[in-house]
Amino acid sequence: MRNLLCVAFLLAVPVVMFAQEDKNPVTDTVKSQLERQQKNIIAAAEEMPADKYSYKPTEQQMTFGHLMAHIAEANRFFCGKLSDTAASTPNEKEEGKPTESKDKLVSDLKASFESCSAALSKMDDSKLGQPVTLFGGHKSNKAGALIGLSNNWADHYSATAMYLRLNGLLPPSAQKK
Repeated sequence: MRNLLCVAFLLAVPVVMFAQEDKNPVTDTVKSQLERQQKNIIAAAEEMPADKYSYKPTEQQMTFGHLMAHIAEANRFFCGKLSDTAASTPNEKEEGKPTESKDKLVSDLKASFESCSAALSKMDDSKLGQPVTLFGGHKSNKAGALIGLSNNWADHYSATAMYLRLNGLLPPSAQKK
């Protein structure tokens, strides 16, 4: 009888382990990306000297300050869609928009990531099919908004890293730990 109980226990362990699998693999993955991307993007914003916030690599590109404001706007837009709160559509035509100080832009960037953290804390995979309207009236679902948010972080961090390198600075992810 004792051997039979041991065998039953050993057979039950994998069942319990599989039952504890992640029930929200998509949203949990983006939540883990948030931690890393937030850390790197905010560190990059803090790394760039205040007098370089007006720097832009070419005439056609936005300034570093505008890039920081754009990231904050994109965070608010996508995370507003994910949390069903009003989100303003970023205005891409405001090329010279961010005239705020570095401190104000960094503070706004941090606040935008905090709002994303709050929005994502309420998200689970069961909500990914819910409809949302994205840029230009494009109909999508929360999965599309979540993927757009994740893509934006990667795209914007790579641009941020380029701006830093063009100014002789190492991006946070390239610095030795």
